[in-house]
Amino acid sequence: MTRMAARKRIALVAHDAMKPAIVAWASRNREILSKHELFGTGTTGGKVAEETGLEVTRLRSGPLGGDQQLGAMIAEGRLDILIFFNDPLTAMPHDVDVKALLRISTLEQVVIACNAATADFIVASDMMTGAYTPREDEAAHAG
Repeated sequence: MTRMAARKRIALVAHDAMKPAIVAWASRNREILSKHELFGTGTTGGKVAEETGLEVTRLRSGPLGGDQQLGAMIAEGRLDILIFFNDPLTAMPHDVDVKALLRISTLEQVVIACNAATADFIVASDMMTGAYTPREDEAAHAG
């Protein structure tokens, strides 16, 4: 569990059917997102960068290792927020990777949004503009 700086490190991830939704969301929130460091898996990162003009560090495609790259970043304290628009109606062959990513995010106190409504609440929060340190006694893995 690490302290979040005022400039957040945000991952943008979306399953295929949800890519248009995350691009639309990022477009609506372009001004806020431009103040933070963005990462994206494969096609999602490319589409967001291309269609919004935002700078996005691209990782591998989710099923080809991008989910594991994000998990490693989280475990190393290098990611603060995970915006993951998943498709709840389609079975994914890499569901195990997705579950592992959500598990490590929860353990490490990474902020998670799986839909536009939650993502809107996150970026509208006053906590987006200042530093934040999760409380040790509220950590999921604190005994």
